[in-house]
Amino acid sequence: MKLLERVIQDAQSDQKRIVLPEGTEPRTLRATEIILNESIARIILLGNPGEIAQAAEECGVNIKGAVIVDPKNDDRREAYAKEMVEIRKAKGLTMEEALQMLDDPLVFAPLMIKCGDADGEIAGAVNATGDVLRPAFQFVRTMPGVSVVSGAFLMFVNDPHFGHDGILVFADCAVMPDPNEQQLAEIAITTAKTAKAIVGMEPRVAMLSFSTRGSAQHPLVDKIVNATEIAKRLDPELKIDGELQLDAALIPEVAKLKAPDSEVAGRANVLVFPGLESANIGYKLVQRLSQAEAIGPVLQGMAAPINDLSRGCSVSDIVNMVAITSNQAAALFE
Repeated sequence: MKLLERVIQDAQSDQKRIVLPEGTEPRTLRATEIILNESIARIILLGNPGEIAQAAEECGVNIKGAVIVDPKNDDRREAYAKEMVEIRKAKGLTMEEALQMLDDPLVFAPLMIKCGDADGEIAGAVNATGDVLRPAFQFVRTMPGVSVVSGAFLMFVNDPHFGHDGILVFADCAVMPDPNEQQLAEIAITTAKTAKAIVGMEPRVAMLSFSTRGSAQHPLVDKIVNATEIAKRLDPELKIDGELQLDAALIPEVAKLKAPDSEVAGRANVLVFPGLESANIGYKLVQRLSQAEAIGPVLQGMAAPINDLSRGCSVSDIVNMVAITSNQAAALFE
């Protein structure tokens, strides 16, 4: 897949420090060997050094070059705990509680990022999504001006006429069940940034609905129209249109009939769904019925890239997600 090759090449050119909290997990260790051999990123493994070395030996992998950090004995624990207490002072977090929390690699990893000792994080091979994201939300938080975290999928469909040479970006497929107008607008903007940072496309965002340009009247349609206007105010340069039905967003012939003056309709490459229900169903329909490949979810809106893996992930999934996370980190400094 040419895009993934380019993503990996981009990661190789600007190797970011990616922390992997699940330091003894076999797939993570196998992925680490590949990442180091191909110079995709600088890897930080969290855990007991002896246990990580034993696990690597049992897997038959060479992880020389990875930085191994033991959260329970690291010299930065006190500094990290002070940072945690400052962030959570309104919640009454104490130093003693913070130090105890730092024993958990899933807490230690976001603090490394917050304090500038890592650029991104990947976890979830053996941990639930909530356990991965909770400390990320608490201590890394969202980007300035963004109140919502969302999840995008890169959809590789089998027709180059759709999207960006057969690549579409769907959101929000993973996080927000029922986003309001402001949240939908922010999801549109952050998804456009994800599309540009990872795919390299010039985003054309379609705000999807069951109506196109007033063909139906309903409060759910008003929500999409208002969200589109908010997004335009927040990012006047963004190419975005809505409300659009799916066929009007993707099919030029339909767009000519329903939205002839639109610079997005018929050529959309970023699809923002009205809510999690439709987005999750939509990406899985495309994936299963057209044998499209879905990569994600790529979390967006965080102040630093922190991505969650499926517990059924493969070694190649971890390698690819590390490369994607590295590209997200690089885009933050552009």
